[in-house]
Amino acid sequence: MRLAPDELHRTADERLRRDGQRYTAGRRALVQALGSSDRPVTMAELLDCADGLAQSSAYRNLAVLEEAGVVHRLLTGDDTARYELAEDLTGHHHHLVCTRCGAVLDVEVPAELEAAIGRLAASIGSEAGFRVDGHRLDLVGRCGGCRAVADA
Repeated sequence: MRLAPDELHRTADERLRRDGQRYTAGRRALVQALGSSDRPVTMAELLDCADGLAQSSAYRNLAVLEEAGVVHRLLTGDDTARYELAEDLTGHHHHLVCTRCGAVLDVEVPAELEAAIGRLAASIGSEAGFRVDGHRLDLVGRCGGCRAVADA
């Protein structure tokens, strides 16, 4: 369940203020770009969407947004960071991660499978004396494009 754009920006503003930060035009542009994406994106992709934002400024602003709980950073097999809005702003999902090119796709699983994953996570946590508050599941492999190149 993605937040509506107005609610997304209001929530980002509230979280930043809570951390003593301002919701600047640059931060708003990054949140807007991430909000319009259907998958985690690289810095280059973000800069393409957020016109006029310098790369150094974007990195600083992403760090502030991550600290405030607005943005989540993913590291993949190609060592390129990808960014997405925090899960509580977009809805619970998992990722398919290509180990060759680093592409990341968001995927949702059926409710019964999600419940089973939750039970498994809780069981594993309980055995270790750990309380699991949530989970993230990244399935790693090769995307269709990388498989096609390898098969050729």
